[in-house]
Amino acid sequence: MKNDNLFSGKVAWITGASSGIGESLVLEFARRGATVIASSNDSAGIDRVKAACGDNSSKVHCVPFDLSDTSGITEIVEKQLNISGRIDFLLNIGGISQRARIDETPLWLDRKIFEINYFGTIALTKAVLPYMVKQQSGHILATSSISGRFGFPLRSAYSASKQALHGFFETLYLENKKFNIRSSVIIPGRVRTAISIHALNSEGKEHGKLDEGQAKGILPEKAAEIIIRGIVRNKREILVGKNELFLLHIRRYFPWLFFRIADKISST
Repeated sequence: MKNDNLFSGKVAWITGASSGIGESLVLEFARRGATVIASSNDSAGIDRVKAACGDNSSKVHCVPFDLSDTSGITEIVEKQLNISGRIDFLLNIGGISQRARIDETPLWLDRKIFEINYFGTIALTKAVLPYMVKQQSGHILATSSISGRFGFPLRSAYSASKQALHGFFETLYLENKKFNIRSSVIIPGRVRTAISIHALNSEGKEHGKLDEGQAKGILPEKAAEIIIRGIVRNKREILVGKNELFLLHIRRYFPWLFFRIADKISST
């Protein structure tokens, strides 16, 4: 198919690949003929995802690393480039959420969330970017959130780290479009993943439960389809979700109404 031609024979690096949206994207890229570098801090998880690719599993290479510690990321990228020869798509999907009030969140926890969501993402991006410049092509995506476009209760560090990505990746686009490098920000609303289960509370421990609103979200497979479609259409912002995405427009055009709604919502 025409859309598959964009991915067939290409190399895609996907973080957060052991579950949720990342897992579904690994399956989709492999099915469409791409070689996939699947990364996560969950080695067993990405091995499971590779096996789930079935006949396409030989196209998936598992490269575990932790976004909170990117000290060796340059060497990891160089090693993968020696194997694959190029990277055509970099999808920064991995991240961590939060469920804690500002006055309950110690500064070390703010730093930890930023280390994973912001610095982990831009470290891998900075390591891959020179090679895309050299090959004069590539597409780099980062994962934000609807709460990366506005503040939201219990998400102070998470919201701030995601908002920071918008500034970075808009600049990335402006600086590198002359090299035929595309840049997109994925903006999910409610997607039925384990992100709320693994979200950090005020003690840095897992929240441990699926939020009610998130349980009603779209499936990760649907999210992956929307993202693939956004890549094909070269959209700089890829909105993923259902009715909750209207909050983006309400915040922009009717801020007074947004704050009234947000004050009543305890989870996204």
